[in-house]
Amino acid sequence: MSLDKVKIEEKVLESLEQLRPFLHADGGDIEFVEVKDDATVVVRLLGACSGCSMSSMTLKAGVEEAVKKSAPEVKCVVAINEMTEA
Repeated sequence: MSLDKVKIEEKVLESLEQLRPFLHADGGDIEFVEVKDDATVVVRLLGACSGCSMSSMTLKAGVEEAVKKSAPEVKCVVAINEMTEA
């Protein structure tokens, strides 16, 4: 069964919009990058979020949870910032 990446992207963008005010409150932001073929969502953490020591917890406990709630077909959410640092 192939993924409907467009539908997933719409759901992800909607959930990110709901999270954005909380990230802005801490001086950060988030940008959608892509949905990979394996149902992984890639985002980019911006502003204060990109260098924050709590960003991985924010990503897993906040962003990934919200995204999976609106798009259960998503396997996980990774930040491109973390991928390039690894």
